[in-house]
Amino acid sequence: MSKAANKMVIHGTTLAGQRFRPSDWAERLSGVMSQFRPAGSRGDHLTYSPYVIPRVIDGVRCVVVDHRLRDLEPLAWQFVCDFAEDNELKTSETWQEDAKKPEP
Repeated sequence: MSKAANKMVIHGTTLAGQRFRPSDWAERLSGVMSQFRPAGSRGDHLTYSPYVIPRVIDGVRCVVVDHRLRDLEPLAWQFVCDFAEDNELKTSETWQEDAKKPEP
């Protein structure tokens, strides 16, 4: 089995160690990205995209970005990557086991 990155985490901490402001940045970024959804999903009311979710991790506001966004809408993926880079925010990847089917 190999490991494959499946999510990028944008942390609300700058590379210099400062907390990123404004305090609601994660919700704002996730709100802007709310239109990017899986095909066929309903948008009857305002909700976050399943690909871009605000979270608090270890007491720090973060945005978790699913790598599937890159395939769904490459420009949206580039937008969140540029946001992190332009604001000098720390990023990390989450990993999951890439389970291979046993050969018959």
